[in-house]
Formats: sequence, structure tokens, C-alpha cells
Amino acid sequence: MTDINYFEDIENTVQKALEEDIKGGDLTASLIPQETQADAAIICREEAVLCGRPWFDEVFRQVDDSIKINWLKEEGEPVHANDTLCEISGSARHILTAERTALNFLQTLMATATTTSAYMKYLIGSTTTLLDTRKTLPGLRLAQKYAVACGGAQNHRIGLYDAILIKENHIMAAGGINAAVTNAKRLYPSVKVEVETENLDEVQQALEAGADIIMLDNFSIDMMQQAVEMVDHRAKLEVSGNVEIQHLAELAATGVDYISTGAITKHLRAIDLSMRFKMNQ
Repeated sequence: MTDINYFEDIENTVQKALEEDIKGGDLTASLIPQETQADAAIICREEAVLCGRPWFDEVFRQVDDSIKINWLKEEGEPVHANDTLCEISGSARHILTAERTALNFLQTLMATATTTSAYMKYLIGSTTTLLDTRKTLPGLRLAQKYAVACGGAQNHRIGLYDAILIKENHIMAAGGINAAVTNAKRLYPSVKVEVETENLDEVQQALEAGADIIMLDNFSIDMMQQAVEMVDHRAKLEVSGNVEIQHLAELAATGVDYISTGAITKHLRAIDLSMRFKMNQ
């Protein structure tokens, strides 16, 4: 995997989020005198992993770059219920205008990192790597991939442009596993080729075709173990499909190299955050 610039589109992502909330202006905040200053604190109401500071900061920067933010917790750090994450000071109007958008980013990315961290606990002591998928929230691909990394897992491909994953429909359209892999190796010799398989016969075909990674889609534990023996380290093996957190250790014990799941980016419950607001005297 090449180095990932998670922040390459952060300015545009935040700009779009602010545009959908503010458009022509914040009508409610305009009721507050322009010169009024305030302090605020962001409180986490539950156990979580802090993640999303760069997006939170960018929201306030775009709304009013004179607002000061003092972070009390580090990115990727576990936090507890009622912990203060950061302190904010500046224009009362602008703090309130930025509040919801900034918290939306923070609660979503913290949810992703927290869920990922929970999954990682089931793989302690294992050599199997947990991977994410492309099942991310629209417009938040890089942000959620970043949050997965904060939670301790690794990123699969970022999109369709940086890796090859030949799935069932690709195999059918290309004329078979061998044809698809051969064509991929010819067109993109420097790119690793992964093939999704649904049975042991397809695993053998992918191995013989020269696939670098073979995905075992919805395999039973017994089939996974057979695949591990069959492949014998000649390709990497990835388990995917209906991966549940309570079964992670059992899946890893089969000896596969990777477990990938979309749950860590799409089965989310936003972290409970709140802002305590205080007017300056």
C-alpha cells in the first residue's frame, strides 16, 4: 500500500458540509451581537477513541480562523465519559455556526475509530490484519479510512483506482478467473491482483492464475482451513463476508492473512458529544 494523504480533500469536504448547513447565512446566530465573545468546551459522554481533529479544526478555520481551539486529548487516544476533549474561544456567533458541522465530523469519525478499536481487541496476539472496505459514507472515504487507521486497523484499497479486486461479475465478464488475472497482470504489472472466490475450486484457479491475494468470500471455517493448506503461503488469503466481531479470533486462528469488513465504516452509532457554552463577561 502506498502512502495515503488522508487530508488531500479535507478543505473541499468541509466546505461542502458547511455549504449544506449555512448556505446564505446562519439566521439564528445573526441574533447575537457581532462583538460578543464566548468560551465553549466539547464533552464526550461515553467511552470512545478520539478521531477527527483535523476536520473539526478545518470547520472552525473556514468559519472564522480567529477562533482558538485548545485540544486536551490526542488523536487516537482513548477517552472516557465526561472527558473534555477541547476548549474553544472566540466569536459567539461563529462558534455556534460551526458547532453542528464540526461535531458531525467528530462524532462520525470517532464512531469509526471506536468501532475499529473494538474489533482490534479480538485480534490481540494474532498475526491476522484487519482491513476496511469501500463501504464508506459518500464523500467521507478518506476521512473514514483515516479513522480506521486511528482505530488500529489497516486500509484495503482506497478506491477503484489504486488496486485490482476481481469479483464474481468481473470474472464472468472477463471470461473466467485465468483470463481476468492474465489481463490484469499484462495491463498493470506493478499492481497486486486480488481475486474473490466462492469455493475451493475457484481458490485453486486463482492460485494457478497467479493471483497475489485470494479473497475467501463467505467460506466456512473448515473451508478456510482447507484453503490455507492448499495455498501454502503462495498467495495471501483474505476472509470477507458477514464478518462478525465475536468470530474474529476464530477466523484468525485458521491462519488467514487478512480479515476485511465493511462493518467498521458503515455499522456505526455516532459518539455522544456535547458543547458546553459560556458567555464571556
